[in-house]
Amino acid sequence: METARPAAYNAPDRRRNAPQAGRHIPLSGAYQVPPIEPAMYLIAHTALVIAVFCSLAGAAAGAAQLWQNRPSDIRWLEYAQGGVSLMLAGASAVLLYALTVSDFSLTYVDEYTERALPLFYRTTAFWAGQSGSMLFWALMVSLCGTAFLFTRTYRSLSAGTRIWFLTLFLTVMAFFGLLLSTWNDPFVMQSPAPADGQGLNPLLQNPGMIFHPPLLFLGYGGFIIPGCLALAQALSDGDDGMHWLEAARPFTLTGWLFLTAGIVLGGWWAYMELGWGGYWAWDPVENASLIPWLIGTAALHTGIVEQRRGKLHRTNIFLMSLTTVSAFFATYLVRGNVVNSVHGYGEGSVGPVLLAFVIASLAVITAVSLCASAGRKKELGGIETREGFVVLTVWLLLALCIIILTATLWPVISRLWSARPVGLDANFYNRVCLPLFTVLLGILAACPWLKWGGGLREWRKALAAGCAMCGALAVFWHAGVHSALPLMAASLCAAVIAGMALLLSEKGIRRSASSLTAVLVHIGTALLALGIAFSGPYKKEVETELAIGASASVGPFTVTLANLYEGRGANFDFIEAELKLSRGGDAAGTVSPQRRLYDKFTRSSFSEAETVPSLGNEFYATLLGVSGGKAVLRMSSNPLVNWIWIGGAVMSLAPFLGLRRRRTLPGSTDGE
Repeated sequence: METARPAAYNAPDRRRNAPQAGRHIPLSGAYQVPPIEPAMYLIAHTALVIAVFCSLAGAAAGAAQLWQNRPSDIRWLEYAQGGVSLMLAGASAVLLYALTVSDFSLTYVDEYTERALPLFYRTTAFWAGQSGSMLFWALMVSLCGTAFLFTRTYRSLSAGTRIWFLTLFLTVMAFFGLLLSTWNDPFVMQSPAPADGQGLNPLLQNPGMIFHPPLLFLGYGGFIIPGCLALAQALSDGDDGMHWLEAARPFTLTGWLFLTAGIVLGGWWAYMELGWGGYWAWDPVENASLIPWLIGTAALHTGIVEQRRGKLHRTNIFLMSLTTVSAFFATYLVRGNVVNSVHGYGEGSVGPVLLAFVIASLAVITAVSLCASAGRKKELGGIETREGFVVLTVWLLLALCIIILTATLWPVISRLWSARPVGLDANFYNRVCLPLFTVLLGILAACPWLKWGGGLREWRKALAAGCAMCGALAVFWHAGVHSALPLMAASLCAAVIAGMALLLSEKGIRRSASSLTAVLVHIGTALLALGIAFSGPYKKEVETELAIGASASVGPFTVTLANLYEGRGANFDFIEAELKLSRGGDAAGTVSPQRRLYDKFTRSSFSEAETVPSLGNEFYATLLGVSGGKAVLRMSSNPLVNWIWIGGAVMSLAPFLGLRRRRTLPGSTDGE
């Protein structure tokens, strides 16, 4: 494939990112970087060390008070937590300023920025690398913990529970501080400082990757509060005025919604930036974020059983704590060089330390969960009850988690008997996982119409939801959807949406924030699943060469190459193909995909895909290169793909409605 540009590249002003937008800031002369004294970085590193000291001192003080059975003087532990947040905030401010002013004497700034990089991307490079992202995660966790100390809920807890909570939480913060002050120190300096940095990976210069990592870290951090609180209340003998499920409810829901938003936004980034037209490849890093989400979702459902039926107390403690531990394990997969990934953090010495922490934490949460009081022993409801369906949902979520974890680690596991271990491709995940997700949709469609104690409620509405499924199945079959799994999944999505709409007609559902949240989240889940059911199996893709004026058919679209251009952006050269679309003889839009060659990443060229958005068939185009004066293009028609982002947005926003705590205590039984 040629990289030389043909003579047709001569239209100057119609190009996206025209040359005048690519002015370079000179490296010398009038432009001067505001100096940062090296002592500031020493102070920032010292702040990380102080954070470790505060965490260890607070945890030790808490352990001593518990050992001596005098949980009365809690303020020193609270001061320690506040000190940790203050130190991490100060260190973060120094790193952020260094990124902003492009101080390349700091190795981290040199590795992830350059002068030509826009200020927005320079500041968000904070979490582009391993040490910076770890600092950001630690800061978010610490701020969440400090914010919790100022709530009325925290003050309503018994002294013993608060001591246990702070001891556990400060232990986690000590681990963060240890990583940051040793293996992941973001304040390593170099001399002499280079004139310019190495630049930010072009794949990260996208709005999706600006928000995707911090949302994941906020999700991981949000689950640490309920995880520590569940263990603390299990270990404490105090009589708390509020059960940990209700006390931690805002943090549990925000953790879940941020994690959901991060995963969905990561899929959108893959779809728009990687140029292959897909949104989920079962990459190890993708799987690493999905595993905590599956466990956290399972914990939310066991929490429902405990709150409404007074059961699964120990299970709930274990699953909520396991969500936090799995977040650290996900970090181990990403940063420990365990498995190969297209967007991991590469090699590092932090892997064994993370693994040791995960194993130790797993032992602790298992022991605490087993020793916790089980309350009054009650038999779980049968499969004919709503309770049974909720428990079945939990089992399926955990089964998916185990399957995905095992498949992700298969290259590591297979080393036990093979000198050439191989990983499992996307076909394996699709064959094994997608049927289980379809079963989950079936449970979701049926569960609302079952009573907690067994039997059918609102049989007319249940029948209407069933008719909606049958009607959708007939419509989809008539439309040409004949593959069994997509047909069944899409029909079940219609049943879920119809059923949830019928639930919204009930005043009790609309007046209950938690019920309304659940209904909207399930609607979002069905919309997302509907997009997956069609956009994957029924995607139409064409890879072809087009000369100027030539056309090709892609699904319902006819695509004509109108022209080819070349140009210069801020820190890259690009070639661009202008494509005219028509559908049924009518104009359907214009797209201009690009191929870019960045100044600091000359070994590879990068694609900038373009789409014509649609709630039906979306057109997607990637310019792969130029050969013999022809554009080499990959184009596809993706049906209902935007419903994935719409459903994900509904799932991420709906939990905000349910953040207010309820006063229903565990053990009470809701109406049937």
